[in-house]
Amino acid sequence: MEQSATLDIETLKITQEQFILASQSLHLQRPGCDAVYPVGLYGWRKRGLYFFLLLLLVTMIVNLALTVWIMKVMNFSVDGMGNLQLNPDGIHLEGISEFVLPLYVSEIQSRRDSMLVLQSEKNVTLNVRNEQGQLTGQLTVGPEAVEAQCQRLEVWSKGGDKLLFTADEEEVIMTTEKFTVTGSEGAVFGHSVETPLIQARASEDLKLESPTRTLTMEAPRGVEVSAATGPLKVSGRKDLQLESTEGEILLDANTIQLGGLPLGVYTASPHQVSQQEEVYEVCVCPSGKIYLSPAESSSTCQAMSNICLWS
Repeated sequence: MEQSATLDIETLKITQEQFILASQSLHLQRPGCDAVYPVGLYGWRKRGLYFFLLLLLVTMIVNLALTVWIMKVMNFSVDGMGNLQLNPDGIHLEGISEFVLPLYVSEIQSRRDSMLVLQSEKNVTLNVRNEQGQLTGQLTVGPEAVEAQCQRLEVWSKGGDKLLFTADEEEVIMTTEKFTVTGSEGAVFGHSVETPLIQARASEDLKLESPTRTLTMEAPRGVEVSAATGPLKVSGRKDLQLESTEGEILLDANTIQLGGLPLGVYTASPHQVSQQEEVYEVCVCPSGKIYLSPAESSSTCQAMSNICLWS
């Protein structure tokens, strides 16, 4: 048994040596394990991944810093943003604000201790629309004019209990006790004016003038023109006519002067010529024209006077 075992071992060794020699002579590779490949990112892929991660980190830090800076500059808070505060009853805005698009609100109110200013480089327009979106009222404040478009314009007193001014398509009504015009050229009316009183300010003149047409004052119960503390002057380039269809014309004054009356010529005898102070009498022609004639002991008015003939 021992010899048999020894023989088998020797035979196995010889076989292995023969196999090795045969393999070397035939250039055969020894069977072994499969090739081992490295797992992971190496080389430029790894460097690129780290670069993109670093860039993403820097971007996040910059965004976070900008967000904090914007919140600091705009003064964000729980109540609102900067001068803009959100309240249960609306929006409270402090300081100067600029709107680049239309603003739709139901009410704009300033603080109690400050005024409300609406400013624009071109114009400020306020529009009012109905439920169908149709324009019912418009107020435009422009560089050349202030325009209001509505069915009726009303101006009320401070307390809101008295209507001061109203205007529509048919008429304009002013209910104030006094209407004052302070312009140097006065007020110009293209048509008639109806008023119970026209009065100038104290220590100022009142002038009613129609440069190219007539001036007419009418009233069913009478027209009164009076100057309480000064003279009353009525002048015209041509004729001045006082006419009363049913009544009379009364001139009531301590002194009545008719200046510029023509002087009539009266031929008297030499013994009637007086050397005393010149005194005249007032004569009336059949046509109603008045002229002066030298006064004598008897009337010197002559119906056939040259003045009456040429009147």
